[in-house]
Order: sequence, then structure tokens, then C-alpha cells
Amino acid sequence: MFSDIPQYGLRSYALLFSRHGTGEEFGQSELDWAVGESMRKKTFAVLLRAGWIRKASRNTYVCSAPDAIMRGLAEFKVPDIIKASERPYAFTGLSAVEIWSDYSYVQRGMDNSPYFIKVLPKDVTYWKAFFRRRGVPVYVGSGSTVGEYVILVPEKKLHCTKKEGLNVEGLKDAVKIARSNDIYSYAYEYIKDRYGPTSA
Repeated sequence: MFSDIPQYGLRSYALLFSRHGTGEEFGQSELDWAVGESMRKKTFAVLLRAGWIRKASRNTYVCSAPDAIMRGLAEFKVPDIIKASERPYAFTGLSAVEIWSDYSYVQRGMDNSPYFIKVLPKDVTYWKAFFRRRGVPVYVGSGSTVGEYVILVPEKKLHCTKKEGLNVEGLKDAVKIARSNDIYSYAYEYIKDRYGPTSA
């Protein structure tokens, strides 16, 4: 899994890749002449954690391939990332429709990929830090950016059920949304067929 890196990391990766490609090993001493020791350690930690370089041995590294990094940055990560969370949540809105329709309706593309997630108001700070640490932009109530991002919807009470290892709001709520607009009619019909007429 790859994640975004700051500008200094990008410049360092460009230098390392231009010198060594993806097959030649190198050590942290590669940046000795460019930055101080503390910044060098920080840069290597950032590149390693983001997946842009990999450990080859105890003291050496290799660069990940740029095309793999670019594809990885566009992958959908949130459903896997959220499984490591320690606070309650529930996918809501069109994200719930996606999950209940077994992804027959998908609201996302590589250019715009929002996830709507209900959380408790007291946990908003936790969730902002949780997603930011993993390189996923996060907004409260509304927001937008290129690629994958999360919209947190604070709610005093969360009602959810488990589906495919994810907490998602109830089927009836998802059906209401799917029924509300002809754009989602395929998802609505799919859910009705999958779970029976009582779901609708």
C-alpha cells in the first residue's frame, strides 16, 4: 500500500531513483551531503512508511517502481484501513448503498472517491487523526478533493450492522436512499431482488 509523501520526500525519492533505479541497493548515507542526520532519518522513515522505498537488508533499501507507486496512490484503501479502527462508525448514505448492493452501484472513480461515515461527535478528533495518519484526506460534514477521501458525519447515536467485515447503517436506510433518485434505481432493484420485497 502506497501513500502520499511531502515535497522533501518526493525530491529525495527522485534523487534516489535517478541514481539507483529499482534494482540497485543504497544506504541512508546517500543523503549525507544533502541534509543533516535527523532530517535524513526522517526522510527515510517517511519514504519507507509510504512504500516508496523498501528494505533490502538491515542497512540497505531499494526504490519501488514509480508506475506501481502511481497506481497504488489511486487505489481504494478506506475499507481496509477502517478495519484497524478502535472506535464505532457506520458507512452511511451512498457508501451504505454501495455496500448493501454488493457494489453493483459504485459512487467512486479514481478522480473522485468519497466515503460517507457516521461517527460519534466525541470521536471526530480521533477519526481525523486516524485517516490523516494513513494519508487519506478527511472532512467533517462536507468537502471534496481529487481521489479518495472521507466525509465524517457526526451523529449522537450510531445504528449499524456488519456486512463484509464493515459497519454499515441498516438496510432500510440504504433502501430509502437508493429509492430516492432514479440514478440509483439499479442499486435499488438489486437490493430488492437480493434481500426480498420486505427490504424495499
